[in-house]
Amino acid sequence: MRILFLGDVVGRVGRQVVLDELPRLRAQWALDCVVVNGENAAGGFGITEAIYEEFLAAGADAVTLGNHAFDQREALVFIERAPRLVRPTNYPAGTPGRGAALVETQSGARVLVVNVMGRTFMDPMDDPFAAIDRELDAAPLGLVCDAAIVDFHAETTSEKQAFGHWCDGRASLVIGTHTHVPTADHRVLPGGTAYMTDVGMCGAYDGVIGMDKEEPLRRFTRKIGSSRFEPATGPGTLSGLAVETDANGRALKVAPVRLGGLLEPVAPSFW
Repeated sequence: MRILFLGDVVGRVGRQVVLDELPRLRAQWALDCVVVNGENAAGGFGITEAIYEEFLAAGADAVTLGNHAFDQREALVFIERAPRLVRPTNYPAGTPGRGAALVETQSGARVLVVNVMGRTFMDPMDDPFAAIDRELDAAPLGLVCDAAIVDFHAETTSEKQAFGHWCDGRASLVIGTHTHVPTADHRVLPGGTAYMTDVGMCGAYDGVIGMDKEEPLRRFTRKIGSSRFEPATGPGTLSGLAVETDANGRALKVAPVRLGGLLEPVAPSFW
């Protein structure tokens, strides 16, 4: 299978670069599955139903979330009728929505998509390691699903790396989101799981993690905020990870994807 995961979409700039590039990439690379993290897509905080539908129409098979999952209050309602929208599975019992989805992709593949949130320097959540065990055990790779994609939305590199090793051999891909800066450690772990500590964001990099730089600078230098954070403007960069798997769902190849904007462009050489 050919899988593309796109990092946190931040604001209008991030949405536009995904909507502009994804249909072309889906066709050009003959992608079997595309997953997009959309938790910052609506003005930098949360997601709306209209934006969710736009991502699906552009070629996404599933959309994951994170700590801003319910910043847009309408998400509390529409998430129940959005079967391809996945919020962190380790939210407390009774939280609206679903933490995992077994989706049939446009190519007919069965893909398990799981969203999990870390605990270090994040909101208190249920144990992510126990939570992922439940989800992966319920849909074993190669038996119930053709591929398993895990979006680990977490702050620290150590927790993300530990989580990747914990899932090694049971998932096709464990991808870190949340910090909005692409790391250089993409690789296939010994058990056949593709891994990257953070995939980066789809948005404007001439800012502070996708936000206009002025307010973060004021808060860092004066310790007093004067306005809310607003998404940065300027050229948008699409940041993602490309993964190719074997017939059993184990990763064979992995490469970063960065298109447009201010970062050095890079694309997989094996497609």
